[in-house]
Amino acid sequence: MKVFHCDHCGQLLFFENVTCMRCGRALAFVPELADVVSLEQVSSEEGLFDTRSGTRVRLCTNYVRHQVCNWAIALGSPSDRGPMSLCRACELTRTIPNLGTAGNDRLWYKLEAAKRRLVYTLDQLGLGFRSKRIDATGGLAFDFIEGVVTGHASGVITVALEEADDAVRVKRRIELNEPYRTILGHLRHESGHYYWSELVDGTPRIEPFRALFGDERASYEEAIRRHYAEGAPFAWQDGFVSAYATMHPWEDWAETWAHYLHMVDTLETASASGISITPARADEPTVRSVPDPTASRATFERMLESWGPITYVLNNLNRGLGNDDAYPFVLSTKSTEKLRFVHETIAASR
Repeated sequence: MKVFHCDHCGQLLFFENVTCMRCGRALAFVPELADVVSLEQVSSEEGLFDTRSGTRVRLCTNYVRHQVCNWAIALGSPSDRGPMSLCRACELTRTIPNLGTAGNDRLWYKLEAAKRRLVYTLDQLGLGFRSKRIDATGGLAFDFIEGVVTGHASGVITVALEEADDAVRVKRRIELNEPYRTILGHLRHESGHYYWSELVDGTPRIEPFRALFGDERASYEEAIRRHYAEGAPFAWQDGFVSAYATMHPWEDWAETWAHYLHMVDTLETASASGISITPARADEPTVRSVPDPTASRATFERMLESWGPITYVLNNLNRGLGNDDAYPFVLSTKSTEKLRFVHETIAASR
């Protein structure tokens, strides 16, 4: 994530802000500008504004009507379809929760906030996608529904609404003995299934994929049965980024993909913040400068070189606050090879 500042007064901003706390200006993230900008209303038309760069935008309908979004749409962009337009992120949502149920609006907001972070990273990496509103066959859509199993099928990512409830999600994480479970992690994982179909299946990369991850033509149903009956194999850490990744090559890819997106977002933030680590001892984790992983010239080696020290410090900071490790993973040589494959697959798609 980039570091944002109010373009009116210079105040430091967060990606989710809707108002500058210093000057009081209304704010919106404009994906066409890849920036959080201050807004000047230019007419009585609801949701129509000018930015200081001269770009005229209209607020996403979910910003104006439901306050679950903080994005705007540049007039004339593909997402601009008139006064009731949805932004690039919200137009991906096919099914919203029942807003007649108390509390569902808050859970919906949390799901949309996580999805906006996913969309931001996909855009930064140059990963194209189409909404199913436009491409019913090859497009991407999200269904946020109560009482379902989170998963992906034919471009539709279904997320159980309960995953946005912190108490429910933590309970499931403990019951399933998972070290990490977040809304954003779910969305990144499920997007991996979508991009496997887009970037690997039916392409020259399918055979290298099978050599590294395994043959995805193996029975998925049998893999599910075996995984939940027997658990992960002994010493699974030697070849997989998570226990769940051991279930089937599709899940191994999706877990590795999600992990790569974790790395990208964290390292982009560290790079934009100018973070360096210069300990007193030369044998301690050191980072002179963190590379921007979204830059086309970013190499996987540079990313990996920074990743270890950044996560070491991140975990120690969390322990100092009495929290669990923010990054409860250890990357083996084989897992690193799989992450490199994801990196090269994305680079080849640009």
